[in-house]
Amino acid sequence: MNIRRCKMIVLLMALIVGGAMLLTGKISASSGNNTLDDQLSLVLRQHGFTGTIGSTLEQRLGRRVDNQLADLGRNLFHDTIVGLNNDNSCSGCHSATAGFGDTQSIAIGIENNFIVGPARTGPRNQRRTPMVANNAFFPRLMWNSRFASLSFDPFDNSLGFIFPLPEGLTLSDKAHLLIAQAFIPPTERVEAAGFVFPGDNFDIRGEVIRRINEVPEYRRLFGRIFPEVRAGGPITYDMFAQAIAEFEFTLIFADAPLDRFARGQKNALTDDQKRGALLFFGNANCVACHAVSGRSNEMFSDFREHVIGVPQIAPEVGNPAAGNVIFDGPGQNEDFGLEQVTSNPNDRYMFRTSPIRNVALQPAFFHNGAFTRLEDAIRFHLNPAGQAPTYNPTTAGVAPDLRGPTGPIAPVLARLDPLLVAPINLSNDEFRQLLDFVRDGLLDPKAKPENLRRLIPRRVPSGRPVQLFQ
Repeated sequence: MNIRRCKMIVLLMALIVGGAMLLTGKISASSGNNTLDDQLSLVLRQHGFTGTIGSTLEQRLGRRVDNQLADLGRNLFHDTIVGLNNDNSCSGCHSATAGFGDTQSIAIGIENNFIVGPARTGPRNQRRTPMVANNAFFPRLMWNSRFASLSFDPFDNSLGFIFPLPEGLTLSDKAHLLIAQAFIPPTERVEAAGFVFPGDNFDIRGEVIRRINEVPEYRRLFGRIFPEVRAGGPITYDMFAQAIAEFEFTLIFADAPLDRFARGQKNALTDDQKRGALLFFGNANCVACHAVSGRSNEMFSDFREHVIGVPQIAPEVGNPAAGNVIFDGPGQNEDFGLEQVTSNPNDRYMFRTSPIRNVALQPAFFHNGAFTRLEDAIRFHLNPAGQAPTYNPTTAGVAPDLRGPTGPIAPVLARLDPLLVAPINLSNDEFRQLLDFVRDGLLDPKAKPENLRRLIPRRVPSGRPVQLFQ
């Protein structure tokens, strides 16, 4: 009996110890993951990242989004009636197939072949068209920040909304920066208006609205929303701008895996993506410019201007069909960036930090699309001073008409932002993890082309043909 009891005790002890070892092993295995989660959660808290920015739109607006008005804006966004050159719409450069961004390294506006996609041809403008997805949260718009809220809050017009002349501060009575911004694109000669119609910005807007008022279907649609139109009054440009902005308010795609992780879904990111995020916020120091804190609205941009050393590419000089814009510099192959707005030579080559949510949807990167692969753009960004002098546009994959002699790089690098002077060295594994995070960890699946194509109308109220989206 004592012997049996001893054996039972020994067996029970073995089971207890073995179970404890198994339990310890499990805790140890998950401890590594928990540590990774805890590290990233702490970093996100330190930066004030909540992963909830997308759900704050209506609270910031102070009202519900008007889906009927937004749908009207969607039709106008895709209708060439808003372009006096009769061959481009907002969607020609802001395509649903590219996260409502450009399909080109450098935009093609008027005189295009009516295609939106890789096969789009026509004279080039000066820069890549930025994405409009999530831009309801952007305090500054355009690569040289020439459209801006002076309060650094797009929902706040108390200090005014500033635009280049002739608009200046005259649009500051609008409720949101996007409503004010909608006054500008139809007036841009190289984007929509062309060079034939005479007059200034006010004349162009007047003609756009005259066209829209002549379309019975648009009058009916505006009349459903605006009582004054229903009573027989005219559609006004203010109404048009409100419709365009309302459509853009529906283009909020800020529910990426990182957002879900921040809200407590720890398996939303893979371990490699978590490590990439820690590099982004840590040793790689991407967050220094691609900020999320405070007025950055978790948009991964400080919305400030920097010189980041991007190689200068431009359409072939001397070929009238190559571009609609004369570039800066003696060789007409430079882009002076912010200096064009401020006339201050100290602002030369400065461009606004690109917000990089859904960046994987872009076919090209940086203000001029000098790189066409995300991994190449990130690798360049880690050491611009070392890589810019050997840049090859053919290797970088830009279109043939942009592969001519590049602009001078020495004066660009002489102004390189101090944050980028010292190269950041990552191991192959670290680079892969960082790329994985930027590519997939910041991508809202709802923004993928297969989901956004449904927003392209089959027909528009004017009856004009809709551009061909590849």
